[in-house]
Amino acid sequence: MKDLDLNPWLIRMSQGDEEAFQVVYEATKDHAYRFISYLAPRQQDAGDIMSEVYLELYKSVHTYDPQQNFRAWFSGLMIRQVRNWKRREWRLFRITEKLKLSTGRSADPAAELKFTALDDQLELLPLLQTLPLKLKEVVVLRYYQDCPLTEIAVLLKVPLGTVKSRHHHALKQLRRRFAQQGLEKEGDGFVY
Repeated sequence: MKDLDLNPWLIRMSQGDEEAFQVVYEATKDHAYRFISYLAPRQQDAGDIMSEVYLELYKSVHTYDPQQNFRAWFSGLMIRQVRNWKRREWRLFRITEKLKLSTGRSADPAAELKFTALDDQLELLPLLQTLPLKLKEVVVLRYYQDCPLTEIAVLLKVPLGTVKSRHHHALKQLRRRFAQQGLEKEGDGFVY
């Protein structure tokens, strides 16, 4: 995010100022897109999720406490929207599967193609995409956002021990997948 004090703009935005929303959007859009791209189930979903993030930002900016770190608050908002997106896709997938079972055929070939693509991986970060969302969130917050584990616990609303456990399991799985891929290692090849 750009080095700009957003608090005055957020206050104006909470009062309905569209210009303030535009300033906040311009200051945060690149960061938000990269962050969402890391967490999105598929790369092509990032733009849609980003739209939902900014819609939610506009609706919930009045709940933002200026004493709180905006970056952390905004990251929490983005994480919740990614989770909502995944939950919505999963519900749609289950409905389609039930319809297939009841009729004996697919409801819509285009929908079927969409759901077979659910396992697609990000081109840039294929190993990260193989992690479950709960583990991926911790890795992205820890290494992309440089958040300490204590802040991650607050953002995800889970105990610190849970964050440490997820962090440990995520790194363990990444190491194993890294070795399975047969990728070259520099030094000992592990992240600490």
